[in-house]
Formats: sequence, structure tokens, C-alpha cells
Amino acid sequence: MATLSLTTSMIPRKSRTAIMPRAALNQEYKMRVPYELKQGQSRRFHKLPSGLNMEVIFQEGLKHKSSDERQEESQIPPLVFVHGSFHAAWCWAEHWLPYFSQNGYDCYALSLLGQGESDDPAGPVAGTLQTHAGNVADFIQKELKLRPVLIGHSFGGLIVQYYVANMRSNKIQESGRLHSYLAGAALVCSVPPSAKQYGDISSPNLLLHLSYQKLMTESSRMPLFDLRKLNASLPVPSVNNSCAKILVLGANDDFIVDMEGLNETGRFYGVSPICLEGVAHDMMLDCSWEKGAEALLLWLSGSDKEVANTEKSLPIAV
Repeated sequence: MATLSLTTSMIPRKSRTAIMPRAALNQEYKMRVPYELKQGQSRRFHKLPSGLNMEVIFQEGLKHKSSDERQEESQIPPLVFVHGSFHAAWCWAEHWLPYFSQNGYDCYALSLLGQGESDDPAGPVAGTLQTHAGNVADFIQKELKLRPVLIGHSFGGLIVQYYVANMRSNKIQESGRLHSYLAGAALVCSVPPSAKQYGDISSPNLLLHLSYQKLMTESSRMPLFDLRKLNASLPVPSVNNSCAKILVLGANDDFIVDMEGLNETGRFYGVSPICLEGVAHDMMLDCSWEKGAEALLLWLSGSDKEVANTEKSLPIAV
């Protein structure tokens, strides 16, 4: 089992592009999910307005030496990752955080409430589409200087869609939190806006490696949503003129979100979805995880110059 001494011994220096998440580590804390962080990663806890703590796994982007490269890197948006059901922040930390860190991106993987090392809210389920998106918004608003790229997988993608639909400049939502503008949003094997075209996600993916199955079983202490009540929030509100570029990324071997669901999401945002061959639903944990990471990096590299040095309160023209 990983220990606090391990996770705190590798605290990265403060980034030029993003404020480090607030830390609230307790020396008597015992991990709920036995996941050992990779070198260069650290675990932090963001305190939400409710008083509950949300787990954040951070990995700083690799910085280069030349002055030209340093100036260019200061414009790179941070990446914020949101997991789906039966997952937590660790699912991004396994492969994608090291990969994007090596490519210069500051990476923040969040564990939604009731999942991973995050606190448990009162009640039988972890939250609603609104409360989960509001918690992500609170983290972005309070902890990041540059507008980030928000990346969501499966039901995490549905949360990202709700966030995008509720982005407003200097207007407080019903949750009392500002949904700051984004540099972009990537929907990875995402549940579509109607949440109709997806298969069974009521149990961990048995096609994954046994070690991942164990982590998935222990990651979720309560359901992410009440699926019966979720329908009242669907479909997610339409976006006439999105203020962020959208990537819709899917997998040919995805038996949870099929091609019809992938195409629905693409039509909703007016973009052509990308479908990768030989990759399954858990793209970031797949044995071919590089395919998804490379596709996302290629899309990001085309967006970096456009989002450079922008304020979160101002929309990007697309």
C-alpha cells in the first residue's frame, strides 16, 4: 500500500501556469484505494465549499531549458481529467498523466466525491450531474490561472458536457460556482448527450487486467449517480456557439458506448468524431493506451496557439 511519505516526497515545484491545489494531508490518513503513484506525481485534496475534500493527483509538465521553449511552455493550457463510473483519479495517473507531462502539460486528475480518496457526501449516491460539474468548476475557478482543457471519460464525459453547456462569463450558476471558460474539451468514449446509447456499466470492466479490476471495485464506495433521476437532467443543454473546441474520441472495440452513441455526440457538437481501431472503452488503461493519448496530443497541439495567454473569463472564437 502506498504511504503518505511516498506521495509527499515528490511534491513538484510550483508551476508557472497553474496554482498548486490546496493540500490537506493528515499523517494518520489511510488510503482507501491501494494505488501507488508514479514518480513525479503527488496527491492533494481540494477543499470544496461543502467542506468535503476532493482528491487531485498532480503531475507537472516537463520544462525545457531554452528561453524560447520556456516562453512557449508558459502558454500551454493545463489538463484536467474527469473519470467515469467505477474509476477514480488513478485511472489517468497510470499512463496518460506521465505521457502528457512528458509533453509539457501540467496534469490534474480529479476523483469525484465518493470515489477514490475523495470524501463521501451524505446520501446514497455521490451526487448529480449538476453537483459533480459544480465541484469540477470550483476546482478550476480557484486553483488554475490559465483556462484548462477539460477531459472526461464515459460518464465523466457527460459531466464535461454539462460543464460546457453551463459556461458563463462572470455569472454564478445555481450551484453558486462560476463555470469558467475552457481552452477546450475532450470527450473520451463519452456517454452521449441523451445518455441513451451506452451498454451495461453497472459493474467493473471484466476485460481489464485483474489489478485494474481490483482498483475499480475499491474506487467506488457509492454510485456516481442515481441513474433513474439522471434522466431529468437529460439531454444536456444544447450549445449554439461553443466557446471551446471539442474533441469527440471513441474506440472501435467499445462495447459500452457504441458507434451510434459516438456519432450522436459528434452531431451534437458539430464535429467529426475520431474512432480508434483496436482500442476498448477504458482507452487510458488499454494495452494500446498510446493510440488515444497520441490522438489527443495531436488535437491539443493544434489548439495550443489559439488558446495561448487567454483569460478564463473571455470566450474563444471558433
